[in-house]
Amino acid sequence: MSHKLVLLRHGQSQWNLENRFTGWADVDLSERGIEEARSAGRALHDGDYRFDIALTSVLKRSIHTLWIVLHELDQVWLTVEKDWQLNERHYGALQGLNKAEMTQLHGEEQVHRWRRGYTIRPPEMEAEDLHALSVDPKYLGLQSVPSTESLEDTFNRVVAYWERSVRPLILSGKRVLIVAHGNSLRALVKYLDNMSDADITSLNIPTGIPLVYQLNDDLTPKEHFYLANQDALDKAVSEVKNQSTAQ
Repeated sequence: MSHKLVLLRHGQSQWNLENRFTGWADVDLSERGIEEARSAGRALHDGDYRFDIALTSVLKRSIHTLWIVLHELDQVWLTVEKDWQLNERHYGALQGLNKAEMTQLHGEEQVHRWRRGYTIRPPEMEAEDLHALSVDPKYLGLQSVPSTESLEDTFNRVVAYWERSVRPLILSGKRVLIVAHGNSLRALVKYLDNMSDADITSLNIPTGIPLVYQLNDDLTPKEHFYLANQDALDKAVSEVKNQSTAQ
């Protein structure tokens, strides 16, 4: 028996459009992001994909992407579970700042280390901002809200969520859709594909294009592929790759 898992990065957010570090800032989809979500839903519908449960983060750009996808699939009734462990990586004090401006200020190498270094944490969020986040109702059940995260930190919480929630669902025969974020999905792909810490730094996941995994009985991957033609995929990946220097 094989299992199918679909991963989807949310559509372009307003801060993706403005080339800002977003992290846990709860910004919404841009107009393009709404259309990307519709396109993802149509691609899944045309491929005859159906789901038993959907999982997403507690951030609205991810949740709204999922709503649009379920509308296109005519599955708005589907059970949805939201968990902070699927959130984007926390970018600390960088959140809200423009990536190109930070590149001019700190240099391309430093910004690349903040964005892509596996164990590198950006500067910590200011105490006032951290307090505001800690009293946000979305995180009231969280014992300690992070002030910044490395990709390794994100990997650890995503894998913990996989083991606790996702793995049992798939093994029980559920068809699972996960709508999340660039770095939380990069972390999951690293785990599924057993990628090295070095290799994950060059992986880019485009917004709004479903990524399908065919899994063996032990949930190791048989294959994976995007529901997009190669030209569209290459263009979308290139946009993500070039975000730090975009003007």
